[in-house]
Amino acid sequence: MPRPLKIDFVSDVSCPWCIIGLQGLEQALARSADLVEARIAFQPFELNPGMAAEGEDAVEHLARKYGMTPEQVATNRERIRDRAASVGFSMSALGSRRLYNTFDAHRLLHWAELEGRQGELKHALFSAYFSEGQDVSSHEVLVAAAEKAGLDGAAAREVLASGRYAEETRQAEERWRSRGIDSVPAIVVDDRYLISGGQPPEVFERALRQIAAEAAKDAAA
Repeated sequence: MPRPLKIDFVSDVSCPWCIIGLQGLEQALARSADLVEARIAFQPFELNPGMAAEGEDAVEHLARKYGMTPEQVATNRERIRDRAASVGFSMSALGSRRLYNTFDAHRLLHWAELEGRQGELKHALFSAYFSEGQDVSSHEVLVAAAEKAGLDGAAAREVLASGRYAEETRQAEERWRSRGIDSVPAIVVDDRYLISGGQPPEVFERALRQIAAEAAKDAAA
């Protein structure tokens, strides 16, 4: 029988390595379905919590934050685009993107979990941002993503307009930061094991199989 695993996927929808990691993790879970059965819960993390409503040019932001030149940014983007393609995700809008405030996206993801469609919304938001170049701070974009994920658009609009789940989202962000999570993606398995970064599927699969084997050993002890 496959062993159930609890997976918390701490990430931001504007993080390119997060969708690369998610694609790799999901492929690894499919490959190891004989041993593990996992449910992924998406946890909030804002890379740029102080980002203004109008957003900021990504190249300018990276140059200021990390001291990267435009040429270094371009080289890094090409590497990211290739890695994304290797796990089946198109980052066709990566070259011209802006960075946006993602707090409302995380509020909507909190609601989507209650509705049982969190994974679908997470994928829709990644596609909206990286594949279509859309502003994921825009309520119109967020509602469209919710509808694409199979959620009720009117209900999503009400959540966004009302400010609901703001406190829950901030508490969750603080909880993960207090546990030492300061970069994403961070994949926490059974509140015990941490896998960091946008790893390839084979790395995730190897880790999942090892965790399942250790869990089986502990259960038999």
